[in-house]
Amino acid sequence: MNLSTLQIPVEKTTHSRLADVDFSNLPFGKVHTDHMFMCTFKDGSWHDPKVVPYQSLSLDPSSKVFHYGQAIFEGMKAYKDSDGGVWLFRPQENQKRLNISAKRLAIPELPESIFMEGLKTLVQVDHEWIPRSEGSSLYIRPFIFASGQGFHASPADEYVFIIACSPSGAYFSGKVGVRIEEKYSRAANGGVGYAKAGGNYAGQFYPTQLAQADGFQQVIWTDDNAHEFIEEAGAMNIFVRIGDTLLTSPTSDRILDGVTRKSILRLAEAGNIPTEVRKISVKELLEAQSTGNLKEMFGSGTAAVISPISSFGYQGERYELPQPENSYATHFKKQITDIQYNRIDDPFGWRYRIK
Repeated sequence: MNLSTLQIPVEKTTHSRLADVDFSNLPFGKVHTDHMFMCTFKDGSWHDPKVVPYQSLSLDPSSKVFHYGQAIFEGMKAYKDSDGGVWLFRPQENQKRLNISAKRLAIPELPESIFMEGLKTLVQVDHEWIPRSEGSSLYIRPFIFASGQGFHASPADEYVFIIACSPSGAYFSGKVGVRIEEKYSRAANGGVGYAKAGGNYAGQFYPTQLAQADGFQQVIWTDDNAHEFIEEAGAMNIFVRIGDTLLTSPTSDRILDGVTRKSILRLAEAGNIPTEVRKISVKELLEAQSTGNLKEMFGSGTAAVISPISSFGYQGERYELPQPENSYATHFKKQITDIQYNRIDDPFGWRYRIK
């Protein structure tokens, strides 16, 4: 990767918390590393990139992030292989998507060099925080928010970009039951569903709580018009296997272009697994279930990589899914994680070495 050379100053913490962490018991996203990367937008440009000790922020109450929701984020991971090498997985895809989100929310786009060099420097500084146990990794959260002040409804004139990290243990989602949503919508045509905007996720919480009260873990989101087509599973892209064909919904204004999603599609192509990227109707899903052709469903995303769906609910009925011996979910998860942890060759050039 050809990036302009950018020297990132580093201010080391005077007291590391590393020795206080129980790496055998890591709740997702709640333990933070010693440092974070920061960069600010002011007077029309991004400047002052630096790595500093992890710390609280001080914001004016009129900062526009609080009032107009100008906030976007990404999710990615760093992995440590058996020899201690440190790797990222397709980081430039996250950088590109961050700027797609930024443009949609009228946030200044971030130069690739700041994103990549800041990311590399931070992970190198905090590499000892990357867990070594099977399935563990360092979760990385890049985000931008509007720090500019004022109550008037307009884009801010100042922003902050931060990358913070959290060591995380193996992600076990267990059996996941999902309910097909018939009333609420995650996103709409012309909206911001394809962006990783914080408000997209805030709007999911209430319908998800309703589903959980009925014994489900997540929601399958449907189109905003007639709730006729399935689109996403919770905060993940969704895959459906009917017979031996793998189906997933096409990206759109409403559906996030997931990095794991596009990786699965590429692996399926390389493995000659038939795939179709098209709309999937609830009616088709129910028909496949009734005939025994619905073999499996799973969500894909950074946190769990792949999360198999054990059952789904619709109009008061609950449908159990089979557990096929030749599960596509198991197959793709192993392929992706083997690449991420540098256990097999990477013919696609997805691994990015940090250390």
